[in-house]
Amino acid sequence: MTNILVTGSNGQLGSEIKELSKNYPNIQFVFTDIEELDITSIADIESFAAGKEFNYLVNCAAYTNVDGAEENKEMAELLNAEAVKNLATISKQNNIVPIHVSTDYVFSGKGFKPYSEEEQTEPQSVYGDTKLKGENYLQEICPNHITIRTSWLYSPFGKNFLKTMLNLGKERDELQVVTDQVGTPTYAYDLAMYIMHIIERLEKDNQFEDFGIYHYSNEGVCSWFDFATEIQIVANNKCKINSTDSESFKTLAKRPHYSVLNKSKIKHIFELDIPHWRGRISHCINRIKS
Repeated sequence: MTNILVTGSNGQLGSEIKELSKNYPNIQFVFTDIEELDITSIADIESFAAGKEFNYLVNCAAYTNVDGAEENKEMAELLNAEAVKNLATISKQNNIVPIHVSTDYVFSGKGFKPYSEEEQTEPQSVYGDTKLKGENYLQEICPNHITIRTSWLYSPFGKNFLKTMLNLGKERDELQVVTDQVGTPTYAYDLAMYIMHIIERLEKDNQFEDFGIYHYSNEGVCSWFDFATEIQIVANNKCKINSTDSESFKTLAKRPHYSVLNKSKIKHIFELDIPHWRGRISHCINRIKS
């Protein structure tokens, strides 16, 4: 039987994998969060893993408060970099394949075409910098890994842009949303599905050699303004979305102006058919309503 350890299982992606796990009776999942496993302590991970034979480790844990990271650099570094270093070390020692989730914030956002996996990284925030350090630790310590950079994650779980816009759209007549930050929303349900697809592929292919970094988001390109507008339309909210720019909407952390990810590699290697972002909003909203 395949054994999978999932860290950060109470977050958006971890919760989606937990929901999907019932569809995989031949896989043994172990779901953990801070209460069960402190990934910032290598001794705790060693103790937890002792006597267990995990085949895969899906790391969904991270410090994701982008603005908060600017004021709490030590915690961001601990969770996004040092914890990944610990997980990489244990994975290497125990012959576990780690599947790690990273971010579009590793790029500068100054580009004008979708970023490929080979593009130069240049994070503009503490969050992006610490996530890149985590990527580098994993690459150095445990080369046989899969890192998936994603963007604008949303789901029925936790805090995210879609849920915020849904709630504010019911309460307010108008909202201001930026138009000069462009990327692609990612439905965490879809990402969770494709992580399981990747694991199934690795299980079947004992000679798999294409380890490394991949990009995944839903298809298409939009601004936060476009995303917010579509959310109100799908939800039948009467709230009017007005456009503004980043200069009028100051935040502690600098956001990338353009962070669209090129997904050619993951589509080719894993033969993925990725849905467009517009078509997935209704699926998520219906789940929230139900």
